[in-house]
Amino acid sequence: MNPRLHRIAAAARTAGTLGLAGSLLAGCVFDDSAPPPNTLPAGVTQVGITVYGATATGSGSTAATQDLLTAGLGRTGLGAAAAPAYADPANPTAAELRRNGIYANYRALVDASLGGGFGVLYGPNVDINGNATSSDGLIPGREYLAVLDDGSGRKQVTMAVQVPDSFNPGAPCIVLGPSSGSRGVYGAIASAGDWGLKHGCAVALTDAGKGVGLYDPSDDTVNRIDGTRATRAAAGPLSNFAATITDAARAVFNAAFPNRVALKQVHSQLNPEKDWGNDTLAAARYALFVINDRYGSANNPTPYNAGNTLVIAGSASNGGAAVLHAAEQDSEGLIDGVVAGEPVAEMPTTAGYGIQFGGTAVSGYGKTLADFVTYGNLYQPCAALAAGAAMTEISVFNYLVLTAQTGKAAARCAGLAAKGLLNGSDLASQSADALNRLRAYGWTSFNDQMHNAHYALGNGPILSAMYTMMYGRVALNDSVCNTSYAQVDATGAPVALAVNSKAQSFAIANGTANGTPVSVVYDNSVGGARSWALATSPSTGVQDFGLDNALCQRALVTGVDETGAALTATASATRPTATQSAAVQKGIAEVALSGKLQGKPTIIVAGRSDALVPINNNARAYTAYNKVVEGGASQVRYIEVTNAQHFDTFNSFSGFDNRFVPLHPYFVRAMDAMYAKLRNGTALPPSQVVRTTPRGGSPGQAPAITGANVPAISATPAAGDQIGFAGTSLAVPN
Repeated sequence: MNPRLHRIAAAARTAGTLGLAGSLLAGCVFDDSAPPPNTLPAGVTQVGITVYGATATGSGSTAATQDLLTAGLGRTGLGAAAAPAYADPANPTAAELRRNGIYANYRALVDASLGGGFGVLYGPNVDINGNATSSDGLIPGREYLAVLDDGSGRKQVTMAVQVPDSFNPGAPCIVLGPSSGSRGVYGAIASAGDWGLKHGCAVALTDAGKGVGLYDPSDDTVNRIDGTRATRAAAGPLSNFAATITDAARAVFNAAFPNRVALKQVHSQLNPEKDWGNDTLAAARYALFVINDRYGSANNPTPYNAGNTLVIAGSASNGGAAVLHAAEQDSEGLIDGVVAGEPVAEMPTTAGYGIQFGGTAVSGYGKTLADFVTYGNLYQPCAALAAGAAMTEISVFNYLVLTAQTGKAAARCAGLAAKGLLNGSDLASQSADALNRLRAYGWTSFNDQMHNAHYALGNGPILSAMYTMMYGRVALNDSVCNTSYAQVDATGAPVALAVNSKAQSFAIANGTANGTPVSVVYDNSVGGARSWALATSPSTGVQDFGLDNALCQRALVTGVDETGAALTATASATRPTATQSAAVQKGIAEVALSGKLQGKPTIIVAGRSDALVPINNNARAYTAYNKVVEGGASQVRYIEVTNAQHFDTFNSFSGFDNRFVPLHPYFVRAMDAMYAKLRNGTALPPSQVVRTTPRGGSPGQAPAITGANVPAISATPAAGDQIGFAGTSLAVPN
């Protein structure tokens, strides 16, 4: 490279936010004797580079004084009950949205209450040895922002590579952190981000084609990559997502379905889940480009490659699924090790392997997300009324027992029974049958008292709607199962998006239709479109959480209606068309894992009480299948944690604080173990059950957690805690 151009690029890299370096380098001409240049990976467009000095602390931090991990908030600000205020709530800046987005995403993955372990067992101030320090935990460094596209302008995967000032050029490491859930680019900041930055690794965050892509067809506005709002035209190539729809079709849609919106994961028509693994690998390539850009020289522009840089792919939930996909698809040897927390492992089959628990064969296992979610959406509200599922204490999530929602749940039981889908002549017997059906479909008795909370959050209605439409590549103006998305009023009717909610969506939304600000709407509700919670089914004439729509979504997955009859070309309130179902089934097949991790060291961590991602359908099933597929080459370790469930954030609420322990410390410990394996050759811990002790005490008044509640993963687990194999079945001790 021309030495002058190299100096210009080097100067630009130290100047703060850089949009110019890439443009300058693009014009460079290299001669044959020059070393190979550092070039952006295919499909990647760099948006900019920002230097974060980490000089401020507390919830009042300004955008100019952010850091990589906490956006300038530190432990103090992240622990605050309220998010930082905007100077102008209707027009937040990109820096303010980043700050509040990190606040929301960090707290979404962990219990941020002091008694639950925040600031003591984990958090920005807890060092790599597990010691709680007096520091607020800010980490200075540089953040590179980029977009990955496939040439269509529609994919638009956001990537943020964070390089801490503590990065050691002599011992380079990268942590890949695809977002959990449907979250945006900072969705793994509390997991991969926290661990990687503290260890001096570059952290490659990506939304993997999910994220907050909230498109409003009423004014044709979108989220830009940086979170700010603009019209589709004004955002141009920096639009995160806009529905593929002509202006004429948009006008027709707005007239027929006013106040509706589109969500990126649902309406991109790309089935982004099929690309989660490849998107994670693309983030790895971009991270290598970034550290070469940061530390390369004129004589050696590309000192780092997959061969000399330690790369760990580690994330949770959908992010855990993404790292498994990435490891299976890694044909370049980019990834050295994998840590998958509570992964949504999409199984290709239930044949050839099995699961035993306490010496007894498990009957329901290995089902796909679409299968068990649409099944659970039918039966969960009814099952939550069963005696075995009751939570007697008052809780913010004790939704179906302590409020008027009980009547709707009872109506769901009666509706299922009337259609021959449930046994029993009264509520007690019907709800007991519903609970038993869930237990036979992958859930266990350890999940019984979680069904109430999960349906209260709307997980069933939200995921059943979102994922079937994503798999079926449904366009905004296609009507499938009479389902749409909108902000709703107190009656459940769609209303225009609130100005502030739309403006702040990058920070407050999580990419789903969880009500902040968008909910799932059932357009065929009697009396007019209503949100799922207030919908009246045409076939029953009562409010039953939209049973007809739940049946229709289930039929999309199974290909048959509630009577068992094959779908046809004609749709009804409870029946999609055969063509719509075929599209969904094709999309489901596209996301299946292979079980072939290419012998990569892998640790899977899951909570035994996980009711969102039941371990028989996911963590246990994948571990068993991988062993059958890879045999002696498998390096998978499975850590099952008792008294841990999917949402650590639940643990701050009454009734959860005294029953459950956080799973997050075990993700951290698994990352520690993987790092020790790859850096020092330390043996991975054997597969095992880790037996924890809940905090106990009265609901809402549990004593503060201590290390004794969450014992370490053992290098030599007791015989009664060891997870092994009985033939081709994973054998998990009771």
